[in-house]
Amino acid sequence: MWLLIAFIAVPLIEIGLFIQVGGWLGLWPTLLIVLLTAIAGTYLVRSQGLAALANLQQSMGELRDPTQPLAHGAMILFSGALLLTPGFFTDAVGFALLVPAIRDLIISRVKSRIHIHQTHAKRAEDTVLDGEFREVPPSDGPSPWTKD
Repeated sequence: MWLLIAFIAVPLIEIGLFIQVGGWLGLWPTLLIVLLTAIAGTYLVRSQGLAALANLQQSMGELRDPTQPLAHGAMILFSGALLLTPGFFTDAVGFALLVPAIRDLIISRVKSRIHIHQTHAKRAEDTVLDGEFREVPPSDGPSPWTKD
């Protein structure tokens, strides 16, 4: 239901803003603003996206929980889609998602509504295998473990 409301409300808000800003500034300045925000947004999304990817790789390399960097990366990707969509409302939301403090606030709100279960993987040096073995002398014929 909320998704349907968003699909109806966002275009209506954008049309209203285009009419207001276009009436105040005129057609060409309005279109120039939309073009410049798309260009600036693309640059910011690219730089922040690369930083988020590096942060994700570092967290995976250190075997830390990757949910925070993944969430930041997903929001940066979503902000890029919003910034490439023509409109003032979507640009405002897209630029807001590029602010790390706002992303942290969104993540903390979502985390408070989700119960997270963590499992801890055993490391190889923590596992003890107990068994017996005996050496088998090599045979002259083909191995019974391989096909001829």
